[in-house]
Amino acid sequence: MDSLRLKEGPVRWDEVSLGEVMLRLDPGEGRIHTTRQFAVWEGGGEYNVARGLRRCFSLRTAVVTALADNPVGRLVEDLILQGGVDTSLLHWVPYDGVGRTARNGLNFTERGFGVRAAAGCSDRGHTAIAQAKTGTWDWESIFGPEKGARWFHTGGIFAALSGSTRAVAAEAMDAARRFGTPISFDLNFRDSLWKSIGGKTAAQDVNRELVRKVDVLLGNEEDFSAMLGISLKGVTEDFADLPVASYEQMLRDVAAAYPNLKVIATTLRTAHTATRNAWGAMALAESKIALVPQTEVEILDRVGGGDSFASGLIYGILAGKPVEWAVRCGAAHGALAMTTPGDTSMATLAEVERVMKGGSARIAR
Repeated sequence: MDSLRLKEGPVRWDEVSLGEVMLRLDPGEGRIHTTRQFAVWEGGGEYNVARGLRRCFSLRTAVVTALADNPVGRLVEDLILQGGVDTSLLHWVPYDGVGRTARNGLNFTERGFGVRAAAGCSDRGHTAIAQAKTGTWDWESIFGPEKGARWFHTGGIFAALSGSTRAVAAEAMDAARRFGTPISFDLNFRDSLWKSIGGKTAAQDVNRELVRKVDVLLGNEEDFSAMLGISLKGVTEDFADLPVASYEQMLRDVAAAYPNLKVIATTLRTAHTATRNAWGAMALAESKIALVPQTEVEILDRVGGGDSFASGLIYGILAGKPVEWAVRCGAAHGALAMTTPGDTSMATLAEVERVMKGGSARIAR
């Protein structure tokens, strides 16, 4: 595997994400089908990475997305602004009054507790970003020398939204490659997005082509199997035991199939209950394995843990740290993100570093 090269010189953004940003409706300790109130957050697999890099790691980030121009869209924009992510690349689509032509996505998510698993119900058909077309954004301006981005991130959720979003992802990746911008891609398989448009077969057809344009690939064992057809051997169906050697072999199989990749990373999660997981991470870079062994973590809201792992990993790489440090940073950030509600991280860099050092949860005052 070749080493990853970072861009030098001044840039406008440290990282740019391409993907859908939905309004998450959270019943808190309750359930979707019985609640009488929701808290709202913004969230989306690709966006969450930009949000984490901005709020926890103080990098300059932007999101490329589209929203229908109505009060719900403006609420999502306001939440993005509160997160400090640049909205100058946000594309507004006229709203027709009822959402026949374009609307904003909703994501209902309950957290789960103990033996009751977390659950989600998406309402995201015909959204503004799902109808995005090539040519909507000036990628040369985004990645070129006049503005420039040090890193570009997108993923399998965005690619699953529609045929046109796959073309937009490829268009953006090709532009990033022309200007030497590293590309990360989180496979993020979602059965609900693929099941009516060809299932895993279609997912593999799409993602195998996109991954050939990528430098840093992220995913878990289900993602690599469903999206690329590369399976993890030696595990049971419930993933109760995760043999490190099997994960290492899976990452090496991915590297052999996609020699363009510079870093391949995966989280290691065993869900004992909804609120108690074993959590770790592994990465393959320059043909060497970096491992953060699983430890027991307690969870308030598991959604976004993988995205926060991705942002911590990317921060470490952008900061010029060794891959081993970047993987530990990602694992610590992901663990902290799962202790707070919502998709996005509320952690600070000091908290991440304390967890990386094995610090306790003793009160700080």
